[in-house]
Amino acid sequence: MPLREKLQSWFAPVEPLSREILHYQTPPDAAQQYRLHLRVEEDGRGLLVINAATVLHLNQTATEYARLLIQGTGEEEAAARLARRYRVSRATARADYNRLRDHIFTLATSTDLCPVTYLDMERVEPFSAETSAPYRVDLALTYRMDEAGALDPEARRRVDRELTTEEWQQVLRTLWEVGVPHVCFTGGEPTQREDLVELVRYAEEQGLVTGLLTDGRRLREQEILDGLLLAGLDHIQITLASHRPEVHDGIVGRAGAWEEADAGLRNAMDSDVYVVVHIVVTPANADSIVETVAYLAGLGVPAIALSSALRTGVVASEEEQPRLQSALEEAQSAAHEHGLTLVWDLAAPYSQVNPVEVEAGLPPEQVLRQHLYVEPDGDVLPAQGYNVVLGNLLRDPWEAIWEHPERKGLVGSGL
Repeated sequence: MPLREKLQSWFAPVEPLSREILHYQTPPDAAQQYRLHLRVEEDGRGLLVINAATVLHLNQTATEYARLLIQGTGEEEAAARLARRYRVSRATARADYNRLRDHIFTLATSTDLCPVTYLDMERVEPFSAETSAPYRVDLALTYRMDEAGALDPEARRRVDRELTTEEWQQVLRTLWEVGVPHVCFTGGEPTQREDLVELVRYAEEQGLVTGLLTDGRRLREQEILDGLLLAGLDHIQITLASHRPEVHDGIVGRAGAWEEADAGLRNAMDSDVYVVVHIVVTPANADSIVETVAYLAGLGVPAIALSSALRTGVVASEEEQPRLQSALEEAQSAAHEHGLTLVWDLAAPYSQVNPVEVEAGLPPEQVLRQHLYVEPDGDVLPAQGYNVVLGNLLRDPWEAIWEHPERKGLVGSGL
């Protein structure tokens, strides 16, 4: 090669990787279990999701190191390939590869570790960056609430049919193919779908992290819980209004609801699955919310999600709002005192309260950057509670949904 061409090749920019999504899960017999999802964007940057909880935005070089790691490439082979590609020494490439591997392993197997101060790699805060697909999509499988087929009153006029098993499987395939790493099955009450276990299993086979949002009643049936766990369900969020049966039943509107939900919660806690309890602070439970947090801590619940109707004006009147704000803050303090993790960005069953917005304390446009909500008929909304139909996952191309002018208008010009 002539000297001029050789010099140009040395200093030419490295062609980025092709867009793709990769998934890694530790073998069943591994002492420490974790999952990694790497989404490579069109410009070569990467989005690394660790245990569906920690999101790292990687530059092009770090993305390529992470890709080789997920593919199981050995240390020497990785060092040789990266040394050639980036024109560095093998020793440098090997050290960088090992350093990234150690960082990811530490994040994947530790709790309460802040990646902002620990990792010396490019990272941005959740919800603040543009991506080609959301971090998580919430799938409302049904708006039915019970065995009698009663509909959630807030969703009664939203849809006229539910997708079939095969249609939901098509939705799951589409989401995985465009790079979504995490789905949550919600409703209504998703355990009313007889194919729930089948859908969880199918999602897991695709590589998706799966969560379930439920009132907990049917989890008291060991056969149902075992089926979900064997299918690979990763986490469960149970809604509990209060530790006091009369308060819980009054809010839910059905006698005996607390006993069933409590039994389901205890059964889930006895199993090998991560459990979060969601509590909406209302005028009815505000006075006992601290006691409820203590009750959950006593059961061994590791995490709770707290939200309220403070901003909606639907459940809380203007006169009641200071009391609810105080109760919410007291519940947060109680959670910290009991060593509970506070979770703020999980979904909730369809209602007039948008828990993602009120819990996060973030501007709605930031939350909307990285979430989508799919209704039982396949229609896609920017998030639960935003009645703007972006398209239908069975009929419309993904790009038309994600780049929909109304969604981009909601998130603002930052996208």
